Amino acid sequence: MKKLLCSSALALAFALPAAAQDYTPDPNATPGGTITITYKDDVATLDPAIGYDWQNWSMIKSIFDGLMDYVPGTTELRPGLAESYEVSEDGTVFTFTLRQGVTFHNGREMTAEDVKYSLDRVTNPETQSPGAGFFASIAGFAEVESGAADSLSGVEVVDPQTIRITLSRPDATFLHVMGLNFASVVPREAVEEAGADFGKSPVGTGAFKLADWVIGQRLVLEKNEDYWRDGVPYLDGITFEVGQEPVVALLRLQQGEVDVPGDGIPPAKFQEVMDDPDQAARVVEGGQLHTGYITLNVSTPPFDQLAVREAVNMAINKDRIIQVINGRAVPANQPLPPSMPGYTEGFDGFAYDPEGAKAKLAEAGLGDGFTTQLYVMNTDPNPRIAQAIQQDLRAIGVDVEIRSLAQANVIEAGGAGEAPMIWSGGMAWIADFPDPSNFYGPILGCAGTGDGGWNWSKFCDESIDAMATEADSFTDPAAPERLEMWSEVYQQVMAQAPWVPVFNEQRYTMKSPRMGGDDALYVDPVSIPVNYDYVYVTE
Repeated sequence: MKKLLCSSALALAFALPAAAQDYTPDPNATPGGTITITYKDDVATLDPAIGYDWQNWSMIKSIFDGLMDYVPGTTELRPGLAESYEVSEDGTVFTFTLRQGVTFHNGREMTAEDVKYSLDRVTNPETQSPGAGFFASIAGFAEVESGAADSLSGVEVVDPQTIRITLSRPDATFLHVMGLNFASVVPREAVEEAGADFGKSPVGTGAFKLADWVIGQRLVLEKNEDYWRDGVPYLDGITFEVGQEPVVALLRLQQGEVDVPGDGIPPAKFQEVMDDPDQAARVVEGGQLHTGYITLNVSTPPFDQLAVREAVNMAINKDRIIQVINGRAVPANQPLPPSMPGYTEGFDGFAYDPEGAKAKLAEAGLGDGFTTQLYVMNTDPNPRIAQAIQQDLRAIGVDVEIRSLAQANVIEAGGAGEAPMIWSGGMAWIADFPDPSNFYGPILGCAGTGDGGWNWSKFCDESIDAMATEADSFTDPAAPERLEMWSEVYQQVMAQAPWVPVFNEQRYTMKSPRMGGDDALYVDPVSIPVNYDYVYVTE
């Protein structure tokens, strides 16, 4: 099913006009009302060029828009701020015609100049965007990245309603990239006025706008009455309460005080919830393009030695870790999840072999073991998973100190290269779009190794990077040769073992009885975790 969605999405995007992909508003939806969402941790930023975590992704997507978008609850592309677009025969020139009359939250009409400014901003090294590498195929990216130019030569304003983007090579993922939060269109004057605080006072064209933000307490979004899509959003507002432990959030949901627990169902309460028919009826399950993994910082001894990285891979008992999360996953043996095109069937990866792991450490001259640190997000079950990892490594002589921190602090340490090991849980990779390239560039490619990037292993192999670039230089994203090439990319990555792939997890969430809208909106594969633009209340 996922392969079909991936291949058909781009075929439709090239072949059909914008109207053919529009979304019909739910006839059962009742406009109005507000909902309450809880999170344990505060929100770090709402700047679309910077924000890149589970918690703020859907908030940013509701505040901003890009040229491309997705049909709600699916991975099917549709035009967003672009009313239509044309693609040259060689797949290197994209001409987008913008919708007329779209205004920012400050009241000013959006134009092609705003699109160019936004793309120049996200790729400018001074912005320190973790998503800059997504735009590497745009002509002029290398010059901007090196500081030789301050704008992308491949982005041209044709007129106020037309933007032309020229690529330096065909890029099978480009339309998906234009649907990422990083490609959101922002108004220059609002960014310049706010400066470094734009992430706390965002201005976009989205369905909701920021109404209030009390750091450490709550964040409130209100309906954009001038939103350019007819009929949505349905809700008048959303309140995100932070500082809420997941167990407390679940109790408040049971008492009717919360509508969706943003951190999901606490694993310790999962079986209790599923054993209660009334509660189980409100549980939403969905597949996801997800891998949970341990990063091994190859720039930090002793993880700069392949034998040590192999030893850690062989020491981890993945089946036991899956038991910690109530069996809601399958063991992973490679970066790609099984439902992703390019996944290598029959690839064994590293088998659980503690004795073999000890032999690898001896090979590296560390037969007596070593001491290291494992960073982990402090929301359950991640500390308990970290403890299981700690026990597995202790069994081969490795003494691990667990550093259990708020999500933002773990992300910061990973981006700065300060963490020898990170358990990615709670921040684990879920595809930004349904293509194998998305599991490489940001988290395993050389472009993601910079300060603030999401390649926390700091792994960089230029020959694999070149193969990845070649794999994306196709006009057909589903070409068998392309997917075979991506399979080889990930096999070569695993040969160097910068990660320990641990599991591929299913998503579970819960909603209050008054929440309406298709279940797919609550496990939306793109507007993670919830597509707020299309859910509604029934009372």
